[in-house]
Amino acid sequence: MKKLELKQMSKDQLNEKLVELRKELMRLNSQRSTKTVPENPGRLKLIRRNIARILTFESQKTKQEVNLEKK
Repeated sequence: MKKLELKQMSKDQLNEKLVELRKELMRLNSQRSTKTVPENPGRLKLIRRNIARILTFESQKTKQEVNLEKK
């Protein structure tokens, strides 16, 4: 997922994407724990990074909203 795509998303869209990624991460982690080979092992790292990106953008948007309310 690209940074530009995430910047353009609303908070609701970011939350939906976050839930979707966490479900996929849980599925891949369960595959790994049962010692079955995931289709794409590199996808785990990518999903974790995307989750971190989404959380970062959510916190930035929240800070911007708070700053706008103060003014």
